[in-house]
Amino acid sequence: MRPLGLAVLAVMALIAAEVAVVVAAVKLVGPWWTALLLVATCLLGGWLVGREGTRGWRRFRAALADGRPPGREATDGLVGLVGALLLAVPGFVTDVLGALLLVPPVRWYARDRVERVALSRISPALHGNLFGPRRVRVRHRSGPATGPPSAAPPEPRPPNGAPSGQAPPALEGEIIEP
Repeated sequence: MRPLGLAVLAVMALIAAEVAVVVAAVKLVGPWWTALLLVATCLLGGWLVGREGTRGWRRFRAALADGRPPGREATDGLVGLVGALLLAVPGFVTDVLGALLLVPPVRWYARDRVERVALSRISPALHGNLFGPRRVRVRHRSGPATGPPSAAPPEPRPPNGAPSGQAPPALEGEIIEP
């Protein structure tokens, strides 16, 4: 299925869930309290949109002024802005999602996911300019470097580091996100 079709289905499912939750809230607390809660969360979300937008813009500009890569501040501001926008949309399901995106551990996780998606879709050079150099952890094929020493002495290797008659060993590693 095409991404646009999936997006339409997701929006339709979200609308159905919102209607079901609002109907349940009306039955639970009554129509006036439900309406008051919806209006209050919309107003809170509207206030947070301005606050998160301004805060994200200031942090982005400060990173540029300090000569630091602004990507982390941009993605953090984007996640906060999306959370505030979800709070501004009327409905309890979007309110819960928006409030979760404003909680620091969830926000950090979402920011890291956005950065990983950016890494997969843009060139490594551009990613380095936006997010700074990547840290790499190297893992040896023979096992952990802190393991017990082996009883047998290592066999002598030629000057290029490869066993005789073989190509030099490949360096393997994984990217560690800060």
